[in-house]
Amino acid sequence: MGSKITIIGAGSVGATIAYTLSNESVASEIVLIDIDKRKLAGEVMDIMQGTGFRDPISVIAGDYEDAKDSDIVIITSGIARKPGQTRLELVQTNVDILKSITPEVVKAAPNALYIIVSNPVDILTYVFTKISGLPDRQVIGSGTLLDTTRLRACISEKFSVSQRNIHAYVFGEHGDSSFVPWSCAEIAGFDFDDYANWMIQNGKLDAAPDKDAIIEYVHKSGGQIIANKGATFYAIAVSVCRLCNILLSAFNSIITVSSVMHGEYGIDGCSLSTLNLVGPKGIEAKLPLKLTDEEVAKLVDSANKMKEVISHIDI
Repeated sequence: MGSKITIIGAGSVGATIAYTLSNESVASEIVLIDIDKRKLAGEVMDIMQGTGFRDPISVIAGDYEDAKDSDIVIITSGIARKPGQTRLELVQTNVDILKSITPEVVKAAPNALYIIVSNPVDILTYVFTKISGLPDRQVIGSGTLLDTTRLRACISEKFSVSQRNIHAYVFGEHGDSSFVPWSCAEIAGFDFDDYANWMIQNGKLDAAPDKDAIIEYVHKSGGQIIANKGATFYAIAVSVCRLCNILLSAFNSIITVSSVMHGEYGIDGCSLSTLNLVGPKGIEAKLPLKLTDEEVAKLVDSANKMKEVISHIDI
């Protein structure tokens, strides 16, 4: 496709994104940047040696100036979350790292679309938007894109139905204050509860899935993976690569990503995930999905938690 993607950070997440992209046709050039030059060289060599089975692609270890003319820049730099640590506990350290990166990469690639992946992603999406000076449409936080795939994976297992038939979303923070707007959740056009009842009536299900257990799975699965293997990187890499495909597609898609709020649902002064129309121009618009009063209250609560953190950080 002739697209150029730069990834900042060659840790587990950044390297896995680079590797995953190298196996797809979305980019013909991948630039990987990291302060650890030895690890960076090793990651690039390892990735590049596996590209002989696909169409030719350039994968290089670069510096910020090599991000010039990138279509997409993905920021994964930062300290990883440790077992038992919340995403928000990472905040000031990763804000400071982002502040050092932002002017360098924006100078090199002012027209790129930026995907913020580093945690806490909602805080860093807000900070990057503010300090970069870029239009909001160019800055996309990965947000609850991964949470939504976790949600759909869980529902798929409960109902034994393809994830492609599931339209359900996670809104709010990429973290513990996120929630599922169940009033809008559908399976192949059926309301979630109606589909569950149909399954029960036809002997395909003994009882309706526990919604609280599903959202707990969404909240806890990342921490469980970190406790078991030390880090999460496969699912987020696939999610980010899917987002790259969307940004380089001919048409827009509707997905949950994090962006600065400007009065939607009565919220401003932070970044959160709601439904966004996303495509080759970045974020085209936020879609006003109709929520119940209770769901709006949950979204406002999530926003207030983000704003409380923002009020205590040095931007």
